[in-house]
Amino acid sequence: MISARPPKSATGSEFAALNRRISEAGLLKRRPAYYAVRLSVVATMLLGAWTAFFLIGSSWWTLAVAAVLGLVFSQVALVAHDLAHRQVFRTKAPSERVGRIAANIAVGMSYGWWMDKHTRHHNNPNHDDLDPDVQPEVLIWASESAWGRRGLKGFITRHQAGLFFPLLTLLSIDLRISSVKALRHPGMKHRGLEAGLMALHLAAYASALLVMLSPLQALTFFLVHHAVFGVYLGMTFAPNHKGMPHPTGSEDYLRKQVLTSRNVTGGWLTDTALGGLNYQIEHHLFPAMPTPNLKKAQPIVEAYCREIGVAYEQTSLTESYRQALRHLHAVGAPLRGTR
Repeated sequence: MISARPPKSATGSEFAALNRRISEAGLLKRRPAYYAVRLSVVATMLLGAWTAFFLIGSSWWTLAVAAVLGLVFSQVALVAHDLAHRQVFRTKAPSERVGRIAANIAVGMSYGWWMDKHTRHHNNPNHDDLDPDVQPEVLIWASESAWGRRGLKGFITRHQAGLFFPLLTLLSIDLRISSVKALRHPGMKHRGLEAGLMALHLAAYASALLVMLSPLQALTFFLVHHAVFGVYLGMTFAPNHKGMPHPTGSEDYLRKQVLTSRNVTGGWLTDTALGGLNYQIEHHLFPAMPTPNLKKAQPIVEAYCREIGVAYEQTSLTESYRQALRHLHAVGAPLRGTR
């Protein structure tokens, strides 16, 4: 289970007081009807998109289906996220079963690898050494990690703000590569099952494209599908922490989660498009809280943070991207100055 649990010493702490308010409001209770509808809708969208693919057949119009599938794959991934947090089912077994169906079979990435990575993120959000989401890879989120980068890596770091959205087109491929690499680690649980389900996805996906489309159409379909998927998924997670403070490790649980996260304002369309992750502060404080309850918890958490003097960041979607891009630009400044 993905969780970022406060230490036992937090009994009677500021978080414990907030937790009592949230519990008394009934916001930690399961929402089975909501998830029954949501999972049914997402499954119908996925089946509908693939049905359209087979009905259209060998035609360039199938690229429209590729774009739609990119959006649908992102919604499936968001469902897998909720399953990993046990927002849908109370127990581990059904969460993992349905989670592997959504992640490994439907999307083609490792549920177990992602769950381990996301657990570490929740435990130490934005921590330079402990959060895998800010580790120096293609993009650099801490100025100290930018020094010494040369060649292509240095070029990307210097211009990473402008390259951010183009690089997101490769995110889907990167997730698959990381999933395969994780399968090589002996410590990974259920390696055989994870590998078998991912292989099933790959075989079915490749067969569908090669049988129904010409080689050029198949390649173009693949590129469009995974580019849209990567951009959408990246734009879903990017507003949450990028450009927010990086903690030292001395903060208590409540501050560690609140100060490193930002909420994104908007109506029902934003809630649907981001899968409820626009309420990132509430999600990090209460990772097992069902998605529809996050919106109800938001005013309670904001008011409580105001009471105890903890900064609570909330902005529009476009402004959240601006802040993330400004941060990327600032991190790359040392390399631009040394040229």
